Amino acid sequence: MECITAKHVDIAYDDTLIVKELNLQIPRGQITTMIGPNGCGKSTVLKAVGRLLKPKNGTVYLNGADIRTLPTKEVAKQMAILPQTPTAPSGLTVGQLVAYGRFPHQRGFGKLSHEDKRIVAWALSLTQLDEFEHREVDTLSGGQRQRVWIAMALAQQTDLILLDEPTTYLDLAYQLEVLELLYELNRSQQVTIVMVLHDLNLAARFSDYMVAICNGQIVEQGSPERVMTIQTLREVFAIDADIMLEPRTGRPVYVTYQLMRDRSKERREAMAT
Repeated sequence: MECITAKHVDIAYDDTLIVKELNLQIPRGQITTMIGPNGCGKSTVLKAVGRLLKPKNGTVYLNGADIRTLPTKEVAKQMAILPQTPTAPSGLTVGQLVAYGRFPHQRGFGKLSHEDKRIVAWALSLTQLDEFEHREVDTLSGGQRQRVWIAMALAQQTDLILLDEPTTYLDLAYQLEVLELLYELNRSQQVTIVMVLHDLNLAARFSDYMVAICNGQIVEQGSPERVMTIQTLREVFAIDADIMLEPRTGRPVYVTYQLMRDRSKERREAMAT
């Protein structure tokens, strides 16, 4: 069963149509990653299914209900969203930021209950942030800060987390750290993960389901083996790539590539129109 379904969705910024006739199903309990070139509509799709953008036409369903009809707090109880490069107010501690995840569940003046505190402690423990609880967020490294935001999403206690490029600006070790954390959360807590990634090899390594987007339309979707193909990379990225199975994981990776000059020019012209 799908946790998110988009049917015939058009998404526009002002009068500029970015995504047209989107039909998408996000499988429950899996890690789904959207890939595609800059400006193709990946983040736009993520914002639309996360109710951060209102579609021009069509409908997005969250757990079978039209997401537009659901109260904001009800959506926040079912879905957590982490935007690209989120920022915390200066001076905020790790524990305080993670506690913000309890907001959808609070009543009255928002004072943390014993249950709220227990869940915050659980989220900190699961993301290995216990020792940083009283540290200010802006004193942490990039990878540590990203773990704090994920802990906040966990404290929200939703079955679905959307992340827009969670590895942006992180070095290789921190990228792996964040993605391994998300993978473990998916496997141990059955949290459905939907994210946008630029790195195709990392997407194929950590995803159960991939969605390749180009010029606002889905070109291919399915397992990493179905999406990470020579033909799909030609169509989506205008590159000729050599693909092999990575020996440690058995997942497809590209090992080298070069531009398809004619296709690259066509893609740039299409994105400009």
